[in-house]
Amino acid sequence: MAYQSVNPATGKVLKTFDNHSDAEIERALASAHSLYKSPWCKGGRAPRLKVLSRFAELANERVEDLARILTLEMGKRINEARTEVRIIADIANYYADNAETFLAREKVETSKGDAWLEYHPIGVVVAVEPWNFPFYQLIRVAGPNLAIGNPVLAKHASMVPQAAVAFEELLAEAGAPEGAWTNIFATGDQISRLIADDRVQGVALTGSEGAGSIVAANAGKNLKKSVMELGGSDVFVVLDDADIDKAAVVGVEARLRGCGQVCNGAKRFLIHEKVADEFVKKLAEKFTNTKIGDPMDETVGLGPMSSIEARDDIAGQVQRAVKAGAKVLVGGEVIEGPGAYYKPTILTNVSRDNPAYFEEFFGPVAQVHVIKDDEDVVRIANDSNFGLSGAIFTANVERAKSLASQVETGSVWINTSSFTGPELPFGGVKRSGYGRELAGAGIKELVNQKMVLVAH
Repeated sequence: MAYQSVNPATGKVLKTFDNHSDAEIERALASAHSLYKSPWCKGGRAPRLKVLSRFAELANERVEDLARILTLEMGKRINEARTEVRIIADIANYYADNAETFLAREKVETSKGDAWLEYHPIGVVVAVEPWNFPFYQLIRVAGPNLAIGNPVLAKHASMVPQAAVAFEELLAEAGAPEGAWTNIFATGDQISRLIADDRVQGVALTGSEGAGSIVAANAGKNLKKSVMELGGSDVFVVLDDADIDKAAVVGVEARLRGCGQVCNGAKRFLIHEKVADEFVKKLAEKFTNTKIGDPMDETVGLGPMSSIEARDDIAGQVQRAVKAGAKVLVGGEVIEGPGAYYKPTILTNVSRDNPAYFEEFFGPVAQVHVIKDDEDVVRIANDSNFGLSGAIFTANVERAKSLASQVETGSVWINTSSFTGPELPFGGVKRSGYGRELAGAGIKELVNQKMVLVAH
């Protein structure tokens, strides 16, 4: 595969990078493994946490330069890009401030003697990460693993090589030694061989269900611990007593954030029949009136998709859904001219026998389903192969809590949409993957939880 940076707003090739050779990959692995055996990984955490603190400082100092990379390389609106840079600083600071607490020795109550748990690094981790949040996805791996002492070989998506290099350079400038975090421009075959290597002990992937199933199978075959954060088809539930104006505003942002290319974005809108007409009218108006254009323009509400290929994929998916019986309420059209632009789209009449009912739409496309009662919420929400997150809007919080406990997802958000925070565990169930990232849960995924017992 070619690692090529292309501006999706113009189609202009910005920069191309050569793949790393097998010899270069081996040197990177040898360096990472050597570091793992050193006091920097095996010793006290203070030097590693200092790197994370400095990384956060540097990211906050360079918000504009780093944000610009995201906007030019994968089309993220400049306002969203700035937010992403600030978030990675927050996550780095969070682990710098809390890792010692998370990884502190824990007493185990037993009659067999004095026992406790210790948390130790496991070794080199291979990370395979996607293009939709080029910096955020990397810090979700870098933060906890640097704190733990696991060196990381990171293969980023082939369309965001400049972001991959910038992240690696920022960590190095923050004081990370050679081998702590290494960007590799690797092929799928090279990643497979890395996972099979005995020096690698952990695997983390964020990406599609297809990519996850391949990498997870390889990790399982080689008995390597893995964390998989895959796709989603999240519900956005609006009940009959909800604040419709608020729900409509949040719904637009939840669906169009990142041009709809967000795993935990709102994709299936379940709207109570009593408020369906009002809500859908407001949603359609906001979709139609969203300003589309150059993602560097701060007044733009929707930029391009990540590539022409991605734009054509979503257009074809909508066309197939319509052929199977769905109706386009608004949008459903490619925007002619340069750039990977697609109009915000609302699909209705998506029946269960339509393949679109079970598909993830990774673009600015919302499905609307009208529901009659709370049983419909649970039935439709859980009638999915995915289980990442979901949102429920209602004036009755207890009602929402009851529904939240029944929905099969990794998280549920009440009267707000799914977002992120360093202290909030992230992950899903079903084909949305397994394991958690962020928070205390995330730092304990790829560790050796060692039990030590002293007999009485």
